[in-house]
Amino acid sequence: MDIFDVLTMIGGLALFLYGMEVLGDGLKKASGGKLEIILEKLTSNKLSAILLGAGVTAIIQSSSATTVMVVGFVNSGIMKLSQAVGVILGANVGTTVTAWLLSLTGVEGSGLFLQFLKPSSSMS
Repeated sequence: MDIFDVLTMIGGLALFLYGMEVLGDGLKKASGGKLEIILEKLTSNKLSAILLGAGVTAIIQSSSATTVMVVGFVNSGIMKLSQAVGVILGANVGTTVTAWLLSLTGVEGSGLFLQFLKPSSSMS
């Protein structure tokens, strides 16, 4: 790995984080305060916050994006830290939903990619 690869990786990470920041700011401006009310209702207790985080992550397929958006919401005052904890915990749970759905539907195959997605299989 040379210096160009390292710079490319750092640049990609910076672009990702900037995009998440712009997305959070855009949602705040577009919602006009409605997003704060909706999030307050959806995260009124810990269980609903966890389910919200898991659902959002399962839909957008990125717990990192969910977490960065939630942190942006907390920084901008849209969410409280106590609400964000449940959503982030749910985001981490939601990351596993795709793999579990694949294992429950009985997806078969010997491909290396499928072996990584199937939690019940062992690589021997």
